[in-house]
Amino acid sequence: MPRHEGDGGAIVLDVRDLSIGFGGVKALDGVSLRLDEGVIASLIGPNGAGKSTLFALISGFLVPERGRVIFCGEDITGLPPHVICRRGMVRTFQIVQPFAAQTVRENIAVGAYLRHRSPREALARAEAVARRVGLAGQLDKLASSLTIAGRKRLELARALATEPKLLLLDEVLAGLNPQEIAEMLPVIRALRDGEGGRGGVTVLMIEHVMQAVMDLSEHTWVLNQGRLIAEGAPAAIGNDPQVIEAYLGRGTAERLRRVRT
Repeated sequence: MPRHEGDGGAIVLDVRDLSIGFGGVKALDGVSLRLDEGVIASLIGPNGAGKSTLFALISGFLVPERGRVIFCGEDITGLPPHVICRRGMVRTFQIVQPFAAQTVRENIAVGAYLRHRSPREALARAEAVARRVGLAGQLDKLASSLTIAGRKRLELARALATEPKLLLLDEVLAGLNPQEIAEMLPVIRALRDGEGGRGGVTVLMIEHVMQAVMDLSEHTWVLNQGRLIAEGAPAAIGNDPQVIEAYLGRGTAERLRRVRT
């Protein structure tokens, strides 16, 4: 279970009152959350809720109008993505865009070069990461030849190759069929657990696949119209009236209550 403030667990990410608008419309309005080290947590909400915008603010692709981002005890608000990545936070993207003319090995090595300047070391690191995400047998294939599931794994591998402390996964399961999703769940769980005596990676995932949220996530935040409307264990979140109405429309929670009683 996640460790909360006062339980002695370290806080890896502390988001304080983040706000940003576009064209006079508030995309995020006063969002705050704390993420404990060593857990898998999730951020859910209907389309347009502001989830990817929050990731962009946290990871430096956007600068907030108000609020702070504290990562591993240091204020990183406004720092560019490459600096934040070097400090140990990296994100994936919904739309996967590998270097199509390069091999899987070379694509993963791009991430590894952040901490391994020698091509030999970077390529060795790429092989190790490929094994972790199930791409060991496809290292010499061109990225353009991969299936959607393969490209999703490659996106994950490139991020993992930077050796992050915190991994932000933006719909890494989108577009996969049920079998492919089932095969990816243990891969994500293993990233958190670590291997070979090495510590794992804290994971915060944006996800619409509720199977993944229920199976993997220890704590969930729900965004709607730029505001956090609920947080807690995934099972409890699913019964929250505000969450039900955010997904299914106003009045749905009351209608469901009447049916159940």
